[in-house]
Amino acid sequence: MLCEIGNSCYHFKQNGKIWKAAVRSTPKLELEKDETVYTISVNETAMRRLARRYRTFDLEPFVNLDTLYYGLGVDRAVACLAVSTGVLVDAGSAITVDIMRDDVHLGGFIYPGLAKFQRMYAQISPRLQKAMNFAIDPESLPQNTAEAVSYGAVMPLISAVKTLARNKPIILTGGDGGYFARYFEDAIVDHSLIFKGMDKIIKEF
Repeated sequence: MLCEIGNSCYHFKQNGKIWKAAVRSTPKLELEKDETVYTISVNETAMRRLARRYRTFDLEPFVNLDTLYYGLGVDRAVACLAVSTGVLVDAGSAITVDIMRDDVHLGGFIYPGLAKFQRMYAQISPRLQKAMNFAIDPESLPQNTAEAVSYGAVMPLISAVKTLARNKPIILTGGDGGYFARYFEDAIVDHSLIFKGMDKIIKEF
């Protein structure tokens, strides 16, 4: 079994099935006798909670990504291992963008997630939060407030990703990954990307 532990959820993959559970409590897992749960985690508390009940193996020490990026999160690094060449966009509570070329990580950046933009606009005015509608046409200038705030939130990210791609494939993952697919022709949506990276690590050692 594979488990990626985030700030709010456990994400599991077992026998081809992917599901998640909140980190508020330890999930009940159906495991074979002596089965190991291979993990990566950005949440130490949730990691310790899982390890108290099940046999776990932390893959982080075995993550070997060719990069000069200092402090790259283990979740980003493992997802990048699954991409030889391309621009990886992980659209979750934060949106991370990483560029891979011939198995080398060239760098990347972090952008607020869509839910964060909604909260930020609400701090300016409740009317702006209610106005948000992310189904925008990137080829048309906004003609109302809903289009204006949504355009301002997503167009800088879309433009940056297209510039960085330069004929590289664009791979989308994360909870809002499917939303962004409409803006990138031939983009690949792959919600199992991080598990593919974990599988690669396990096979190598």
